Order: sequence, then C-alpha cells, then structure tokens
Amino acid sequence: MTRTFTRILLAAWIAGAALLIADEPKCNGTARECEQQIRQFLGGKRFLGATIRDRNPGLVVEALTPGGPAARAGLQVGDRLITCNAKTLTSATPREFKQILADARENGKLRMIVWRRGRYEVIDTKLEPYTKEQIEKIIAGHLSQSHPSSAGAHR
Repeated sequence: MTRTFTRILLAAWIAGAALLIADEPKCNGTARECEQQIRQFLGGKRFLGATIRDRNPGLVVEALTPGGPAARAGLQVGDRLITCNAKTLTSATPREFKQILADARENGKLRMIVWRRGRYEVIDTKLEPYTKEQIEKIIAGHLSQSHPSSAGAHR
C-alpha cells in the first residue's frame, strides 16, 4: 500500500488535483485508511497546479489545474522550464524540481523563466494550500481507482 499511496500523493502534490494512476489497481489498506492518510498528508500542504514532464533534457509543463496558481500566473502547457527561484532546470529531473518546490514552502513564492514559442517568459506565482474541494476530488479519484466498491461511500 505504501508505495502505491506515495505515488498518488506525490502526483497530487505536484499536479494539484491531478492524480497519477498507480501501476497496481488497488491498495492493500482500507478505503477509510487511505482517505484519512490523504486528508492528513494534504492538509496544510501547498501546490503549484501543474503537471511537469521530463523532456530529457529538462522539464516541460504537461497539464495545468484549471484555476490553479500556475494557470492564473500564466504558465502554459508546453512551456519548457528554464529556471525556478534562480536554480537552473535545463537538465533537471522531476525530483530536482520537487526539491525546489519543497524549498519554497516557507513563503511559497516561485519565479520561473520558461521558454515559450521562441522566447523567454518570466512567470511569478505562489504555491497555495489545497482547497477542501481539491482534497475531496483527490480522495474520490483515489477511491475510484483503488477502492471501487467504496468510492461513493466517503463523506
């Protein structure tokens, strides 16, 4: 359960409300345990609202959470990340980008330079806490994928 659960939470953290569908179709824990763990993990956490994909080399925005911090700041699907908070991303891995986000937790501020359609763009945004609605959506997505018999039973 832990490996599958960790993958789901990391994806939610990076992508906002987007879930990474785990390789295994079900968790070993109960739906109630998963719901409690997701609530505990996401409560107070901040998110960017962007799914970032490894483009080898570098990172590219693959998807945005509608209305999320990244979308409101002007980040677009297809943007290639060049820097974030003065750290180079031209040959970075998703793990290194996650660390930059973790380092920004104190004030949540991000300044990114992206390459878009032949020119550089500066994007200023701020990580924001998950809303109750987003947490409910993440829980519902996990339950429908990993606990289909109890997906409609949570609060």
